Amino acid sequence: MKNKKGIHSLDLAYIGLFIALMAICSWISVPMVVPFTMQTFAVFAAVLMLGTKRAFITVLTYILLGLLGVPVYSNFGAGAGVLFGNAGGYIIGFLFLVPVTGLLIDKFGKKLWLKTVAMLFGLLVCYGFGTLWFIYIYGRANGEIGLVAALTMCVLPYMVPDLVKIGLALALERRLARFIR
Repeated sequence: MKNKKGIHSLDLAYIGLFIALMAICSWISVPMVVPFTMQTFAVFAAVLMLGTKRAFITVLTYILLGLLGVPVYSNFGAGAGVLFGNAGGYIIGFLFLVPVTGLLIDKFGKKLWLKTVAMLFGLLVCYGFGTLWFIYIYGRANGEIGLVAALTMCVLPYMVPDLVKIGLALALERRLARFIR
């Protein structure tokens, strides 16, 4: 069934399912300056299985739910304080990760290595946005911080786990993609 805006009810169901997956994955959290979560896995899985448009709507809705006070962020966090805090740039960075990853996959193909490269580029964009955000927010609250220090705190510890998350998203897509339209 299609509504006036061209969104199928099945699209809404998938978007809702992946919002829930993002929330659950964000609750699997190890507290750090920027919490370690499984959230990135859910974002990559959404891009791979829902496509760019539905994944973008998923991430945007997830962010807005958190902003409105629904506890979907790490450690059951919510609100503007979380979104505009140290880690908020990485959450907002998902809005850039999705189209970069999705458009690269759409443009260059769906071979495994191409999807992997597209996700790496999307991750780099998210890292870049989030790290610049972190430098600004952290610097305002605690004094100036350099790029190397920010990367050491916010990117380097996450690189290997994020590669594992990419692998998990690819494995999940391989198993489930044929069931998702």
